[in-house]
Amino acid sequence: MTISSSSAQSGAANRAHYIASKGGVIALTKALAIELAPHGITVNTIPPSIIDTPMAHAAQAAGHFPGVDVIAAVTPVRRAGVPADIAAACEFLCSEDAGFITGRQIGVNGGWYL
Repeated sequence: MTISSSSAQSGAANRAHYIASKGGVIALTKALAIELAPHGITVNTIPPSIIDTPMAHAAQAAGHFPGVDVIAAVTPVRRAGVPADIAAACEFLCSEDAGFITGRQIGVNGGWYL
């Protein structure tokens, strides 16, 4: 299980370093999925979109981000994600119920990337 970012799916100005690193996580996930599948190990990634965290609020305070509420208002589900949303997806992907899912991006993104 890895955590990437929806930014790697869309790009953003002044964030090339971050986007490149998260794109690398997506590629690593796919490579590991193929490499580890014969051993019964699945590997998937979650690229979240807006998640209401202290880091998001710090970015807003620094002027690097318009704000959780602003982004939530234009998110298709009309709310920001919370850490529990990511945790629930991780829990599922680490369970036997997800034993036939590997090499996938499971977007916990409120509908941003369909």
